Amino acid sequence: MGKTNKIWDGLVRFGAILLFLICVMDSAHAQSDKKYIRKGNRQYSKNDFEQSETSYRKAEEKDKHVPEATFNTGDALYKQKKYEDAGKKFADYANQTADKHNESAAWYNLGNTLLQAGKAGESIEAYKNSLKLNPDNMEAKYNLGYAQNLLQEQQQQQQQQNKDQDKNDQKKDKEQQQENKEKQDQQQDQQQASEGELSKEDAKRLLDALANDEREIQEKVKREKAAQTRTRVLKNW
Repeated sequence: MGKTNKIWDGLVRFGAILLFLICVMDSAHAQSDKKYIRKGNRQYSKNDFEQSETSYRKAEEKDKHVPEATFNTGDALYKQKKYEDAGKKFADYANQTADKHNESAAWYNLGNTLLQAGKAGESIEAYKNSLKLNPDNMEAKYNLGYAQNLLQEQQQQQQQQNKDQDKNDQKKDKEQQQENKEKQDQQQDQQQASEGELSKEDAKRLLDALANDEREIQEKVKREKAAQTRTRVLKNW
């Protein structure tokens, strides 16, 4: 029994040591994450957004479940105008965090990112999601109204552009129809002119016929003159 107790005591001590080591390792791991986050924050405060992004990504690599690093990476990307990548980070953070206030902030930032990327319609949905979680977010309310007005203006501009394009298309169609008509008229004129032209053989036959007609007329005139002359020389008996 004594020996068994000693073995059990040894296992307990080993378990306690192992648990202690795990806690120390986790603590060191967390400290490493925090170290990169703090470093990134210092760089971010100096407007060194590219380097701060690198630091935040290192914190993410250390632990994929560090929402703070993901959110801060999105901020750093946003400052570099990498809106598509920033939007992905804010969306990831919204799915990671369990805090409604933080999730609302993520949706709000995502809305800003989409608005900067020229996606007013999508930003409206992001602002609405933010306000569902935090109805008191006045900035989200303001940006929501701004995005809605912007989307309406864009739609009106698009409608006007479509109308202008339709007018231009109709004008081009009319011009093309007129051009086609002129070409057809020109082709018809050329065809008629071509049909009205005489071949050399036809022209020769026509000239010969006219010459024959002229000779016949002259012969007829001579005969008539001769008949008149004979009539004048006759005497009455």
